[in-house]
Amino acid sequence: MLGGLSAITKIPELKRRITLTLLFLAVFRIGVYVPTPGINAQALSAFFAGQQGTLFSFFDMFSGGALSQLSIFALGIMPYISASIIIQLLTVVIPHLDRLSKEGDEGRKKITQYTRWGTVGLSLIQGMFIALGLEGMRVGEMSAVAAPGWYFRFMTTLTLTAGTAFLMWLGEQITEKGIGNGISLIIFAGIVANMPSAIAKTSSMVKEGAMSPFIMMVLLVMMLAVVAAIIYVETAQRRIPVQYAKRIIGRRIYGGQSTHLPLKVNTAGVIPPIFASSIIMFPATIANFVNVGWIKSISAALAPGRLAYTIIYVGSIIFFCYFYTAVTFNPVDVADNMRKHGGYIPGYRPGKSTSDFIDRVLTRITFGGAIYVSAVCVLPTFLITSYRVPFYFGGTSLLIVVGVAIDTMAQIEAHLLTRHYEGFMKTTRRR
Repeated sequence: MLGGLSAITKIPELKRRITLTLLFLAVFRIGVYVPTPGINAQALSAFFAGQQGTLFSFFDMFSGGALSQLSIFALGIMPYISASIIIQLLTVVIPHLDRLSKEGDEGRKKITQYTRWGTVGLSLIQGMFIALGLEGMRVGEMSAVAAPGWYFRFMTTLTLTAGTAFLMWLGEQITEKGIGNGISLIIFAGIVANMPSAIAKTSSMVKEGAMSPFIMMVLLVMMLAVVAAIIYVETAQRRIPVQYAKRIIGRRIYGGQSTHLPLKVNTAGVIPPIFASSIIMFPATIANFVNVGWIKSISAALAPGRLAYTIIYVGSIIFFCYFYTAVTFNPVDVADNMRKHGGYIPGYRPGKSTSDFIDRVLTRITFGGAIYVSAVCVLPTFLITSYRVPFYFGGTSLLIVVGVAIDTMAQIEAHLLTRHYEGFMKTTRRR
């Protein structure tokens, strides 16, 4: 590890990328504490004090505490994720978007532009509903809004939309100029930032007798076991043997070696739970700020730990595991590239037979990966809800934190190895 850290300092480009990533994340954390104008902070704090363990707490975790303070980043990055889901789903059914997705960089730029506009549109809708809900929010004799009216609604909607647009730009800058996936790292930073206060609250509950030390130890062991399971499965692969035939080019002989095609058990990574959370959060956020009976009932049914929430959440995770895997991994293209370079899977003819075999294997391991992601995200939630832990840090959070950390370390490792420096996890000699 020390050898890897010393190697980082020897690569100016990697050092610059890591520094920029940390600076961008610092900007995000500073923005969490910039309040939206016209809000009664005392009334808002009293309201959120009674929302521990509900969907508000869940959403607040993803926004890094911005929602509970109703800062300029209160909507978080979820509108961008929701817009990405909508655009990717429309790509399957709209020929124009399908053609753009296959046109290379220019097509992807167009799709990215559509996603940005979709993000702004969803942010405007959510921001207006939140502004309307805040006007009707009262805690005792205190009102959450100092001066209700259209000026407040316009300013709140504009402020929250601008905050989400800035976070979207910040995530793109991290992906382009920093290290790791910017959107995932913003969510990662929001979850990790709540850990110190969560640990302090839990410790105070143990000291006051509200939680027994035994239950605390059970939760700690459970979290460590989930982390170990995540690391094990996220690095697990199904290796398909590939044989390359010998080819004579000029006076040289190429090929003839045996290798393998690695297929990850969880090809989609942390994207499915993030997408699934966004699907649930979008209507629930609006419902919580609208004082209508049947809408309130829907919001209550979608609270973590409820049956409707669990069914929708697990179903969404399984769907997005298959959907995102199909978007990012094309067995036909892999089989064609393998055939062009003289490669084949023993027992299967190059071309369609090979692609069908890869697709069949990928479908099976994706099902196992989807069940694993669902179990990690849902089972700890039931245990934590049963023991009334004063913060929402279940399997979804652990999966995102560990998954993003593994992906970021892998990118750092790739930067080190491509420049023939020592690896990040272990020291190797330079060539």
